Amino acid sequence: MGLGAGAVGFGGLAACAPSADGNDTSGGSSSTPTSGGAAQDFGFASWSLSEEAPKPVIEGLISSFEGDAGISISPVTYPYNEYLNQLTLQVRGGQFSGAAQVDVAWLGALAALGKLTDLGSFADGRGYTDAALQAGQYDGTQFGLPWTIGAIGLVTNTELMQQAGITAAPTTIEDFEATLRALKGLGDNIIPYAASTKVAQLKDILIWMQTFGSPLVEDGTVTIGDEASIEAVAWYKKLYDEGLIAPDVDRFDARALFSQGRAAIYDDAIVGKSAVVGESPDPDFASKLDPISRPVVQSGDDPRALFWGHAIVVVDGDGSGTAAEFAQWLTSDEATTVGFFEDLGLPPTTQAALDSGAVTGDAFTAAFSERVTATATVNPFWQYPQYAQMESAVAEQVQAVLVGSSSPADAMAAAGEAVQALI
Repeated sequence: MGLGAGAVGFGGLAACAPSADGNDTSGGSSSTPTSGGAAQDFGFASWSLSEEAPKPVIEGLISSFEGDAGISISPVTYPYNEYLNQLTLQVRGGQFSGAAQVDVAWLGALAALGKLTDLGSFADGRGYTDAALQAGQYDGTQFGLPWTIGAIGLVTNTELMQQAGITAAPTTIEDFEATLRALKGLGDNIIPYAASTKVAQLKDILIWMQTFGSPLVEDGTVTIGDEASIEAVAWYKKLYDEGLIAPDVDRFDARALFSQGRAAIYDDAIVGKSAVVGESPDPDFASKLDPISRPVVQSGDDPRALFWGHAIVVVDGDGSGTAAEFAQWLTSDEATTVGFFEDLGLPPTTQAALDSGAVTGDAFTAAFSERVTATATVNPFWQYPQYAQMESAVAEQVQAVLVGSSSPADAMAAAGEAVQALI
């Protein structure tokens, strides 16, 4: 997935971009910019423009659209960890208008500012999957056009699984425990499951709570503290005490352990594949990765997964109509989105692009989409601007259980109260 070839190819995509009069020429539905039909300059904020791998790819896309529409796009970028705060300040202060890349978890926080464009008309007829559209919605409004959508799922090292005598992926919690114990039997300090155990990433426990049957939030009431959430955390503690998961692990630690062959299973978004393959000393490591569905409590239950992904939102103001056209083209034009996948390995969001040979020919992506993303849902905390504080409140209490300073019941009762207070 080299970037050089993609950068060369973007010139040929200019014909697919919306024309300067606002009409789409990609063969899909057309939309008229809210600016009244004349293309206008606008800003484009993106944390990916701060990162080495995607920067030249995105710059090529910007250049193609600029050339076709006869406009200028002003780039704005901040590193990911600073991006939301900086973008929020710019939007709140009226200093930014145009298109912006966002993490789908941020839609609630940005929508609360009251300055995002409803992009529902730009989504109509473009072929986005239902799951992708859902990830770009907040409170029933399509504030984001989905750019790349996946989920957080379990990834296995098939070589270690085979060494442990595991011939089929575990489908139930009971099977999963048996799998982890078989992997522990390999010895050599292998970590069966490099689950998140550091506070910074312990929000991963939320998907296990949902697996055990807790909705987390129901009709505005936090359900953490219910029987299912307590059961999930007690189960996590059991894995911890048995050495089936390890202390002091976050996503980056898990990737490092997994890439070195020291962990057999870990949680990650599909984008993590490039990181673990790049860090691994094994030249054939990519062929040993296999995503699996998250185990369920009862056979027949739908496996749980939380969406992960990026969307493009449009901030009202000068050029916002043309920015919406750009967002539509960037996220739904087939040639553009397939090329983006070929360059960066990020799954597209339209059915046509997902059905393309480039995507279906990638075994890992196809398996991840089928086994993980297909049943993904939005984190219910994301509807609240304080979602990050909510996740932290839960994580701190789960950490207390793991280290033995609180019981699952007491900790989840405290977590539920803390989260409810933030709503």
